Amino acid sequence: MDTSSCGIDFGTSNSSIAVDSNGAISLIPVENGSVTIPSAIFFQQRDNKAVYGRVAVRRFLDRHSPEGAGRFMRSLKRVLGTSLMKQGTLVNGASMNFSTIIAGFLKQLKDKAEAQVGHEISCVVMGRPVHFVDNNPAADAQAQAELKAIAQRIGFTHIDFQFEPIAAAFAHEARLTGEKLAIVVDLGGGTSDFTVIRLSNRFINKPDRSSDILANTGVRIGGNDFDKDLSLAAIMPELGYRSTYGEKGLEVPLKPYHDLAEWSKVNFLYTPKQLMQVRQLLHQSHDKMRFGRLLTVLEDETGHALLAATETTKIALTDEVIHNAVLDFIDPDFVIPVTRGLFETAIQDEVAQIAESARQCLREAGVNSDAIELVILTGGSTEVRSIQDTFKRLFPNAALADQDKLSSVGLGLAYDSRAKFGSTVKI
Repeated sequence: MDTSSCGIDFGTSNSSIAVDSNGAISLIPVENGSVTIPSAIFFQQRDNKAVYGRVAVRRFLDRHSPEGAGRFMRSLKRVLGTSLMKQGTLVNGASMNFSTIIAGFLKQLKDKAEAQVGHEISCVVMGRPVHFVDNNPAADAQAQAELKAIAQRIGFTHIDFQFEPIAAAFAHEARLTGEKLAIVVDLGGGTSDFTVIRLSNRFINKPDRSSDILANTGVRIGGNDFDKDLSLAAIMPELGYRSTYGEKGLEVPLKPYHDLAEWSKVNFLYTPKQLMQVRQLLHQSHDKMRFGRLLTVLEDETGHALLAATETTKIALTDEVIHNAVLDFIDPDFVIPVTRGLFETAIQDEVAQIAESARQCLREAGVNSDAIELVILTGGSTEVRSIQDTFKRLFPNAALADQDKLSSVGLGLAYDSRAKFGSTVKI
């Protein structure tokens, strides 16, 4: 009889699903052969139908075609545990709650996995950050409860959770020979999480790994925060950020710029009230050219395109010392040169907090950095040069493993689903 369970990594930036089907664990191709899909949704204006992933991104960026009209969303994971879950949002004029929106995204992952294995999957281990919300246990518990309710809503009947860095460790463990003391560095779009854990391929099928997990820590800082830092340091000043207006030389309101630099807040800027305020300030602005660009972005609703250009710049600065951010959707010849040094200065406070969370994990585990034999890097933000340099300094004697940065959590969650559910549920 067929048995199946799965692991779902619902990430702030990217997501994946892996299955344990009759003892064979594998990642499911979820978009054009890729085992990861951007956590992005686009609701078409003509019928409010949702498309997902790379298709959603392409539809949104192709704003000049009929298919490009609609509502784009990213970073939905960051809404869990916040008041926005209850408030909901307008999608092409129709009120929609975020549980419905997230459920649609996760359901299409489940459907693809079930099509691959040929039957319904009822068991899931959902990945979760160590902290959905920092320093707020009630909101953290609420976020997990909301995600569990969504999993039940799309048809899962047996649901468990695992910390994402632990899942990443499980994925790497299958390739190990011998025993290693490891720290997992999981830097995603919304959170940075750490686990100190003893790993061995002999431990893979142990039903209880609590004795091997020495400590977990996390902080709600990730790649999206790097995007925001870079945007405020390099991009927003060219849109009038911190410019002045009026006879008294007052600084323009900063909130629109901060919201425009966050994926989860951009859509809330496109209101008549906000447009009216910016138009009024433009008349009194001391830098009408730059401040006028802010109005152009709000009128054309190109905030997500602005963030996409910022993210592209961030990624390019991994290999390039200087990158030209092309913002031709604001003005045909608008290009901003951005240096890696500026980027690294902009994110230095966040990098310091990330490093401190890793050191806290060591303290809670009761081990010195010299004792760590393996550093497992997972999540797209571990590509950032200053992050790599920081962890090489913290663990100079450890080997670095960074295979499958975007998919190891999903794979590890499937290993965990096998350990937790085994063959107890028959399909």
